[in-house]
Amino acid sequence: MKWRSQTLLVAGRQRRALETFDEMLALWPDDAYALASRAHVLAQSGQADAAMADFRRLIDVQPEHAHAWFNLGFLLEQQGSLDEAEHAFRNALHLEPKLDRAWYGLGLTLIRQHRYDEAVAALKRNTELQPMSPHGWYQLARVHVDRQQPEEAVKIIRHLQGFEPKVAAQLERETGLLGSPAGGH
Repeated sequence: MKWRSQTLLVAGRQRRALETFDEMLALWPDDAYALASRAHVLAQSGQADAAMADFRRLIDVQPEHAHAWFNLGFLLEQQGSLDEAEHAFRNALHLEPKLDRAWYGLGLTLIRQHRYDEAVAALKRNTELQPMSPHGWYQLARVHVDRQQPEEAVKIIRHLQGFEPKVAAQLERETGLLGSPAGGH
C-alpha cells in the first residue's frame, strides 16, 4: 500500500492516494507514514483542519516526531492560532534544534505577535542554519525596519545582493533604504 500511495502521488492522483492512506489507517490506525502522508496531502488540498487532526494524531502516537510538530505549527500559524503555533514550533525545536524551517516558522509567529526581539533571535538562527535561503534574511530585514533599525536592514540588503539580487531589490523597493541617507549613499 505504501508503494501504491507513492506511485499515486507521483502520478498526481491525490484523491486515490488519500483513499489508500484511509485503507492503511483502517488497518493500522497508528501508522506514522500514513498519518503524515495523508496530513500532507490534505494540507496541500486546502483541508487544513483535517490535516491538523492527522498531525495531532501523529504527535499523540509519536510525540518525538519533530516534523509533525513543525507541520502542525505551520498550519496553526497560517490560521492565526499563534500561541498554539509557537508551542508547536518550540516543541519541534526542542526535539530537533537544527530544524531551520521551525526557526523560520517561530520567527514568523513571533513577528505576528509583535515580539520583535524574540523574532530576531529566531530568524538569526534560521539564517545560520540556512545561510543561502533568502526567506529568513528577508523577514529579518523587515523586522529591523519595524524596530527602527534601518542600518541593520541595509546590511542584510547588501548581503542579499551577493546571492539573491532579486530579493535584495524587492527589499530595497519596499523599504527605500539604500536610496535613503540610512543606506549610506
